[in-house]
Amino acid sequence: MKRSIRRPANGLDWAQIRPLLKQALLEDGAWHDRTTYATVSSRSPARGEVIAKGDGILAGLPVMAEVFKQLDSHCRLKALAREGSRLSQGLKVAELGGYARPLLSGERVALNLLGRLSGIATLSRRFADKIKGPRLYDTRKTTPLWRVLERYAVRVGGGQNHRFNLAGHVLIKDNHLRLGGGVYACVKAARKIFGKEEFIEVEVESFEQASEALRAGADLLLLDNSSPKVLEKILRLVKGKMQVEVSGGLTLDNIRKYSRLPADRFSSGFLTHSAPALDFSMELYPIKKF
Repeated sequence: MKRSIRRPANGLDWAQIRPLLKQALLEDGAWHDRTTYATVSSRSPARGEVIAKGDGILAGLPVMAEVFKQLDSHCRLKALAREGSRLSQGLKVAELGGYARPLLSGERVALNLLGRLSGIATLSRRFADKIKGPRLYDTRKTTPLWRVLERYAVRVGGGQNHRFNLAGHVLIKDNHLRLGGGVYACVKAARKIFGKEEFIEVEVESFEQASEALRAGADLLLLDNSSPKVLEKILRLVKGKMQVEVSGGLTLDNIRKYSRLPADRFSSGFLTHSAPALDFSMELYPIKKF
């Protein structure tokens, strides 16, 4: 059986994420918050509410909770909405409790991440709803170092993850083809080096290249920026002999038209590189104890 493409569950890899969150807090000077240090006592408790300021899909509450825990283990977040649930303006999605200083100092990092991840989940859900099936995939067009979180948000929104990084599986693209001698030569070279168990994907732009890929024994065709007419011709050629991925130029306006084709997957970098963030607010109030 060929090595499968990584498809992680909706869980989060905290071993990767915690160091990233620490760096984000360090960048923001969270442990040296001069304003909070000057105005709020170190022993003052507070409660907080996290409120959605628009419609969308929720993603990132566990990340928000971890941001505050890194600043103070006494901080607590109670989720009032589930990851992947629909948001409406004014909805309270979480309650916070703890010492006031860490809640204040972690506020912006926590809200930025919650807004970014919820934005990706929202756009992914809009695409997934139009495809009506588990065929929506992201790409590596992610923010450097934050891929693990952005791809988590895609999954929350109903999409799936393509190979996680360059070490995932062979994906031969246009520049490889120009430098490596074409479709047939590149696929054969990869198969010779990595063996029959390797999953080999190759980008093609024409019927002729697709024929070469099929003859060379590739496992998946990546059809980039192809017209529906060309796609239909290539799909007739393949007839289930290999998987087909449609990518490039997919938008919310045209994805439904493409999704009628019997392709195995549709991938878009738009999910991560162009998703607008959702807006959230965090309101803090003094309390006597927590």
